[in-house]
Amino acid sequence: MNLQQPNANDATRTANRSRNVSPMSGLCTRCIDGCRGNCEVFKATFRGRELLYPGPFGTVTAGGDKEYPVDYSHLNIHGYALGAKGLPEGQKGDPDTARFPNVNTEISYGWDRKVKMKVPIFTGALGSTEIARKNWEHFAVGAAISGITIVCGENVCGIDPALELDGGNRVRKAPDMDRRIETYRRYHSGYGEILVQMNVEDTRLGVAEYIIDRHGLETIELKWGQGAKCIGGEIKVSSLERALELQRRGYIVTPDPSDPVVQAAFRDKAIKEFERHSRLGFIGEESFHAEVERLRKLGFKRITLKTGAYGLRELAMALKWSSRAGIDLLTIDGAPGGTGMSPWRMMEEWGMPSLYLHSAAYEFSKMLAERGERVPDLAFAGGFSSEDGVFKVLALGAPFTKAVCMGRALMIPGMVGKNIASWIKVNDLPKTVSEYGSTVEEIFVSYEDVKKLVGSEEIHHVPLGAVGIYSYSQKIKVGLQQLMAGARCFTIDSITRNELMSLTRECARVTGIPYLMDSYREEALKILNS
Repeated sequence: MNLQQPNANDATRTANRSRNVSPMSGLCTRCIDGCRGNCEVFKATFRGRELLYPGPFGTVTAGGDKEYPVDYSHLNIHGYALGAKGLPEGQKGDPDTARFPNVNTEISYGWDRKVKMKVPIFTGALGSTEIARKNWEHFAVGAAISGITIVCGENVCGIDPALELDGGNRVRKAPDMDRRIETYRRYHSGYGEILVQMNVEDTRLGVAEYIIDRHGLETIELKWGQGAKCIGGEIKVSSLERALELQRRGYIVTPDPSDPVVQAAFRDKAIKEFERHSRLGFIGEESFHAEVERLRKLGFKRITLKTGAYGLRELAMALKWSSRAGIDLLTIDGAPGGTGMSPWRMMEEWGMPSLYLHSAAYEFSKMLAERGERVPDLAFAGGFSSEDGVFKVLALGAPFTKAVCMGRALMIPGMVGKNIASWIKVNDLPKTVSEYGSTVEEIFVSYEDVKKLVGSEEIHHVPLGAVGIYSYSQKIKVGLQQLMAGARCFTIDSITRNELMSLTRECARVTGIPYLMDSYREEALKILNS
């Protein structure tokens, strides 16, 4: 297990001077009076609370890098030399039919009114962070043309500078929310959906009522937390006026922008940013069911729940209450998490790591199913970026898991595509890109595919970040088809836990997936002894 250095990380733009570091504190073993920096203690001496967060704000996403005793890399995928599951009715498996391009990666989620997706992935919550706001067009159009769901995260209405409230402090007009929904819908073609996430602040502002009355959205998501943090969502703002405005709207803003001492420090340029925090949510079964029922009466056809890297008690609550309430999709997000705005040490040290949490989710779901209780469709989140991770999630949680929620992995292609467009305009393509050409047609392998999807005229309105997300989703799709074909599974529903093996005894103990020297041993011995 790799020891972390709690006193230095690229996320906080800090580093130890010494080659040797105390493993517990992260302090240099030889700390010199007169050192010129730049560990976290050094930097926090004059920048204080700024060192809680990755930076620079608004231009980075950050993900925890702590290594755990067991993670998804301790699972491997089985391949088989015979058999084929999930082929069309009446079609037998043979070399002419069991080809990997014939693998169907489509999946659906929801209890009654299903939502289909072309690939079993969807975005994490893209909410009030600056990264989400300024890149939304790329993210939303990319998800729509890829046929996957996009989650519009919490607090989008509450931080909108153009927000208009009625006399009861409820949303009357929210232009940024309107923009986000309309952008996705412009390119939506029957696969995936846009759903809006709602926290304590959103509930108080009447966001649910606004989005269904104005836009007729079919799905809304309740949120208990995420894998990156166990406190309410936060962002930073660099304007005193903006901080005061958010405070007037009822948000917690720190340091207190109404404090004359803080205002003086801001004028002196010592304080450069303010943090806007959401309130902590408090859950209870009765109130949970009441809120689900309220949302259904408003007209929502599907209600989903996102929960974070809490312990086994909260996991059991999420599963049991979701079962009773008829929740359509439960997303379970494990530590360490990656986000645009979470306390760095919280990302590193808080919560149940993904593999442990997801293994428990399968165990608890199986218990409910064996008692005849309906288990909600599940999605797992927490550090996935490639097709092998998608396969492992679908197999580990089978038959309950339907998709993988991806945070940074689905954001990065949008930002890269956007930047390529900017570099082309000023003739400043980096070598990593220019080796493939100098035009969008040469650089983007999926450009013509997107052009065929949207039309030769509309393609000029599609942002290149969206083309990037489409290209990435196609890589996931084809890679998943190859892995599934090797495991002889030709539909998502045909994937089982038997397709996995544990590389260590500890992984087998945590996951219930057999150790590789035990996996299929009985079948092997039957063959040898026949």
